[in-house]
Amino acid sequence: MKERLIVGEVLKPQGIAGGLKVRPYVDDVRRFGQLKRVYAEDTAYKVVKAQIGADAVILYLAGVADRNAAELFRGKFLEVDREDAAPLEEGRYYIADVLGCRAVTDEGEELGTVEDIQSKPYADVYTLKTADGKRIVFPLLKDVLQSIDVKEGVLTVRAKRFSEVALYEN
Repeated sequence: MKERLIVGEVLKPQGIAGGLKVRPYVDDVRRFGQLKRVYAEDTAYKVVKAQIGADAVILYLAGVADRNAAELFRGKFLEVDREDAAPLEEGRYYIADVLGCRAVTDEGEELGTVEDIQSKPYADVYTLKTADGKRIVFPLLKDVLQSIDVKEGVLTVRAKRFSEVALYEN
């Protein structure tokens, strides 16, 4: 498992005082208000202040005093140590732990490896990479997912329902 988890991506500088406009990669953006430290490219920064907005978070980091300094963060991912991350409810997983898992059907068919997960309003959309390098995209609906075992690195889907919603690359 990864030691650090990505919590957001810096979109651009915000204002002249070194603010960073961040696209959050968490379920609850209010968690940014509790952050004490974030990492950008393996460098730790103390979080001075977080302003929570509807679609973004403005973060102020120690040592980032003006717009020019903030500009250097554009496009960078912000991470937190796993032990500082918010605890998850039973049956919930960090995306970082699901990426790379083998995907199989409940009938034992190997589908591929989880390559990408995109959060959407109604269902997360998973992309699998098959053994021959092709892609399969599907929404992870409740009736599609049978189980996720992050310790074993296996995501199991119900074959019948999966075949109804999956899109295969030609």
